[in-house]
Amino acid sequence: MKDIIAIGSVTRDNFLDANDLSLERYPKTPSGKAFLLPLGDKLDVGPIYQTIGGNAANASVTFARQGLEAACVGHVGNDENGEAIVRQLKKEGVATGMVTVDRKLPTSFSALLLKGGERTILNYHGSSNDFSTTDINFRAMKGAWWYLSLAGKSEKMYARLLDFAWKNRIAVAFNPSGYHLEHGRSEILRSLKKVSFLSLNEEEAAILTGIPFSREREVFKKLDDLMSPGILAVTNGSKGATVSDGTFIYRAGTFKEKKLVDRTGAGDAWGSGFVAGLFGNGVTLSNLHRATERQIAEAVRIASANATSVVERVGATEGILTKRELGAPRWRNLKIKIEKL
Repeated sequence: MKDIIAIGSVTRDNFLDANDLSLERYPKTPSGKAFLLPLGDKLDVGPIYQTIGGNAANASVTFARQGLEAACVGHVGNDENGEAIVRQLKKEGVATGMVTVDRKLPTSFSALLLKGGERTILNYHGSSNDFSTTDINFRAMKGAWWYLSLAGKSEKMYARLLDFAWKNRIAVAFNPSGYHLEHGRSEILRSLKKVSFLSLNEEEAAILTGIPFSREREVFKKLDDLMSPGILAVTNGSKGATVSDGTFIYRAGTFKEKKLVDRTGAGDAWGSGFVAGLFGNGVTLSNLHRATERQIAEAVRIASANATSVVERVGATEGILTKRELGAPRWRNLKIKIEKL
């Protein structure tokens, strides 16, 4: 039995340095900016970086580097990209026996244009879209924790996975994809009693609850009531995160990054770091309701350090911290304000 099993997408990420490409004002985007790429032209870009990515791959690397027995459950194509992902996960110490091969669709593939630490992602879901419960050996799925984040149409297996975890006393950490929130919002809300840890950003929390995040207390109350007992984290990029255990609110900023290089994978690094912190301090489904303020604050510290380290490197896994690195003076102190709900 593994300590933690990460279930979801695995991707071959290809980063292109786009600092020489110009940005134009474009109000239809959240940033108000967009790349302008002339059709039929050829443009020069900087160095190319190839890494692994996808929610399950990213999270499993965090768990392995924190010294936990970790497994990745995902779906790759019968191609070189799939082989490269499996090789890298094995190198990290992640068990890959439950990474299955799709004989029809190629491995999920992303091309990312990087500029000033921000990125535009061109994503092809490929085999991750075809991932289903027929690809899962449920007899091998026992673990203390699952980290669950289903990309694209693979969200269809969410209910069965959650039922299995509930019946087998497995704590589930859940980070829904944008597609899942759009197509399965009602299902997610109904299922939150079976979720031990829910990780969202502010926009996702507003979508899931139907309440603007400007009414933060209402957002947390609705989700806390649906989850009880459980822990909810809502992140806000460089502003940090707010965590609720149903009794206390924990407000934390971030560790200052040396240089913002690439935000890809920061959310996965935060969520998986938090779960690694909980499990490393002995929190499982059986005692989740008794998790102490110290245990939760320590999980927040690990999560924040992991996310900051990730944005300092290109790629979603390059900057993930090892247990030894986490002990460096730089990561020891994070100001966390705790207040009664």
